[in-house]
Amino acid sequence: MKAEEKKLLQLSRTLTPAQQDTLLAFAEFLASRETTAAPEVSAVPLDIPRPEKESVVKAIRRLAATYPMLDSAKLLHETSAYMTQHVIQGKPAAEVIDALEDFFAGQFAAHQGAAGDHSASEA
Repeated sequence: MKAEEKKLLQLSRTLTPAQQDTLLAFAEFLASRETTAAPEVSAVPLDIPRPEKESVVKAIRRLAATYPMLDSAKLLHETSAYMTQHVIQGKPAAEVIDALEDFFAGQFAAHQGAAGDHSASEA
């Protein structure tokens, strides 16, 4: 077992069961960002409604699916910070999800602006 794997296992053993579930779900989210084939990606956000009761991890998954045109690697740092606010700092899930929705919408707006700049430079 690699040193990183041992450290992750040791850390996970110190967490509460709820935190362990969150850690596992977040690890699954990170693993899912690796794609084998590049399918056709929508240029507009998909209409995936927010459920009445939603965990932060499920919200991240929903928002990643809503905005498939965004590079998840570029979103990782900020998304992790929002997860930390909820899991470690105890910020309510609804507040974190609201902030995540604003963050993803802002990233989409920036993406559109960058795509528009790129198209204009090709003309």
